[in-house]
Amino acid sequence: LSDSTDLEACTGIENIDEAITLLEQNNWDLVAAINGVIPQENGILQSEYGGETIPGPAFNPASHPASAPTSSSSSAFRPVMPSRQIVERQPRMLDFRVEYRDRNVDVVLEDSCTVGEIKQILENELQIPVSKMLLKGWKTGDVEDSTVLKSLHLPKNNSLYVLTPDLPPPSSSSHSGALQESLNQNFMLIITHREVQREYNLNFSGSSTIQEVKRNVYDLTSIPVRHQLWEGWPTSATDDSMCLAESGLSYPCHRLTVGRRSSPAQTREQSEEQSTDVHMVSDSDGDDFEDATEFGVDDGEVFGMASSALRKSPMMPENAENEGDALLQFTAEFSSRYGDCHPVFFIGSLEAAFQEAFYVKARDRKLLAIYLHHDESVLTNVFCSQMLCAESIVSYLSQNFITWAWDLTKDSNRARFLTMCNRHFGSVVAQTIRTQKTDQFPLFLIIMGKRSSNEVLNVIQGNTTVDELMMRLMAAMEIFTAQQQEDIKDEDEREARENVKREQDEAYRLSLEADRAKREAHEREMAEQFRLEQIRKEQEEEREAIRLSLEQALPPEPKEENAEPVSKLRIRTPSGEFLERRFLASSKLQIVFDFVASKGFPWDEYKLLSTFPRRDVTQLDPNKSLLEVKLFPQETLFLEAKE
Repeated sequence: LSDSTDLEACTGIENIDEAITLLEQNNWDLVAAINGVIPQENGILQSEYGGETIPGPAFNPASHPASAPTSSSSSAFRPVMPSRQIVERQPRMLDFRVEYRDRNVDVVLEDSCTVGEIKQILENELQIPVSKMLLKGWKTGDVEDSTVLKSLHLPKNNSLYVLTPDLPPPSSSSHSGALQESLNQNFMLIITHREVQREYNLNFSGSSTIQEVKRNVYDLTSIPVRHQLWEGWPTSATDDSMCLAESGLSYPCHRLTVGRRSSPAQTREQSEEQSTDVHMVSDSDGDDFEDATEFGVDDGEVFGMASSALRKSPMMPENAENEGDALLQFTAEFSSRYGDCHPVFFIGSLEAAFQEAFYVKARDRKLLAIYLHHDESVLTNVFCSQMLCAESIVSYLSQNFITWAWDLTKDSNRARFLTMCNRHFGSVVAQTIRTQKTDQFPLFLIIMGKRSSNEVLNVIQGNTTVDELMMRLMAAMEIFTAQQQEDIKDEDEREARENVKREQDEAYRLSLEADRAKREAHEREMAEQFRLEQIRKEQEEEREAIRLSLEQALPPEPKEENAEPVSKLRIRTPSGEFLERRFLASSKLQIVFDFVASKGFPWDEYKLLSTFPRRDVTQLDPNKSLLEVKLFPQETLFLEAKE
């Protein structure tokens, strides 16, 4: 509403709808709208200054100083109201983009329509009953269906969304599964910059939006999103909020072309150069602007108090407890007043902005720019719209600065910032800001982080031009770059020393680990040998105990001359020695096995063989007698280890 407010103040139009209509007819060019309302003949502006006519350009407020005599009004500039062109009230059209789940519906209505009529259109488009529909997104909060759109003072373009809490969510389908798979894929976009004939190969995930692609292209080509002219997008890619997986792009590669579209200001200037009539041209860059006081207005009559009185909401809530929430409102309000082409304001506390700008690696550090806003200043509207939102300034700030903002209009917010300023920058800077007059705002503070403190490099007041603002930003950047190079050198040397120390520490640690590993391996080996030796000893002791028990259990050897038949066995051991013993012919074969085992040859490890015929005696029934197995009267056997 700032442009419509300025138009009302300059032309005396009291109807805000008429002012908005005039601005829309002139493509929101404030100067062209003023020039169209105030009658002019061959570059002579008729004004009521005691009946005088003042020759000169169609509109040059600087040529009428505040001290010029006036007829009956205290205003320094008051055009003749009866001679103003009469503009008929045209219906104002409002554009609404309504989002519901995965759909977007565009609705265009006159401002004389009601909220209920929007719902009726949505009922036909979305097939949702009006009774089940909640239309959200109004800046003034929830509104009734009978509310007239005109009473809400809405901008031309609006975004709303529909909630249906009483309706179940849609069921998933195979399409959603395919979409989920596409969201996980990567798309290669081959983008050609038409003006410079340069090609970029960019990778994006399927979940990235078209808006993210355009913002990345802005970083590469310096063409703002609103000035980008694209070729190659699929016909289904109708919304910048659409993700690439839904846009219909060719997978895995898709070719696009981007160029810069001609701005309305450039088109208007070309047409004006061909015209022979005298017209007033607005310099969109603000190069010829020097001071708002040249307009001959008193204490914000045109751009200050009159406009702020009609603003619907403050830039920042009073007594804001959370700085992040306050800056979210500041950014939203700034965009609604001055458009989307503005610096990217850091959302968070001032301490968090310090962390982002200063407390990172030297190569990643940036300057901190603090924008101090004041709604009551006569310079605020011009500074924001003509300088702070200039594309060159926005681009330079985004590349080299972290931009943080605060609104000093409310006394409580002003006191809070002065407290922060005193804590972070010292009392001198806080006192400098405290003594600034209202009309010296807005202020732009350029902060550079140092090892021990934060230094304020520059304080830029609002009465400046785009060129001067850019020069002062570049001068601060030169100082910062020199300091940054020193910091990078010191950081690299420190990292080199730390790397050497880390390598030495790592080598020492590895050496210790190797020694410890060797020691532990030796200890494990010794322990294993000890364990095996213990097992061997235990086995030998066990075998010796078994041998002794078998030896003691053997019956006494019979004499050669015995009443019972005696069998004499001669047993050859694997070492070549012979074991000889007499057994009763009636003795069981098991006694022979026990005898051999008592000599250290257990029958489960050795087998006992006879020669003629060759047979394995250990396979015979141990309960049979020697006579039964034909080991009588004498036999020679030999021992053989089992495999």
